[in-house]
Amino acid sequence: KDVQKDREPHVYLSKEEVKEKIQSYNSSVTDKLKMTLNTNGIYTGFIKVQMELCRPITVQSSQSQGGCAPSNKETAFYLPDGCVNTLHISSTNTVREVIEALLKKFFVADNPAKFALYKRCHKEDQVYTCKLSDREHPLYLRLVAGPKTEMLSFVLREHETGEVMWEAFSIPELQNFLRILDKEENDQLQILKNRYAAYRGKLEEALRGVLKPG
Repeated sequence: KDVQKDREPHVYLSKEEVKEKIQSYNSSVTDKLKMTLNTNGIYTGFIKVQMELCRPITVQSSQSQGGCAPSNKETAFYLPDGCVNTLHISSTNTVREVIEALLKKFFVADNPAKFALYKRCHKEDQVYTCKLSDREHPLYLRLVAGPKTEMLSFVLREHETGEVMWEAFSIPELQNFLRILDKEENDQLQILKNRYAAYRGKLEEALRGVLKPG
């Protein structure tokens, strides 16, 4: 269930409170992805982000052959469903910085403005998903919720259709989208043609059996 972002107040914890929460957090961790508190009060840790992207992404790769200058190549493809990535971040990193780091890690050339980070949590036996604002701090949310992803998880999605910033797409990206849509349309058309051809063959076979003399 998608809901509007509820305005949860950000509770500013003292250094001692942060230390206690990190100790409690680390004692409950089962995957060795613990948090570390630095002397300046900033803490670091890991978050897992599930990719739920409906549109294709553009990946850029730089290749250098011999003495030639590197040539940038871009490829657009759909990311497999259920893909989860782990990021090491600090308590000062904002949602916008996390999105940028995630895209940079996997050489995604798309504009970060096309994406939004959501939090998914359980409440009263229901699962709620709501979009985070760009200035929120994911590691703080992870610390407060604890390490269990059943209680809180992060999801990367495109902005909703009505929110898409089409001006953020380059012409090659839009052309790639059109090529992918054309291919999907042709594939679906071929599936329909094959299905009706099979039906037609069965009907013709049945007619021949009915009209056969004798």
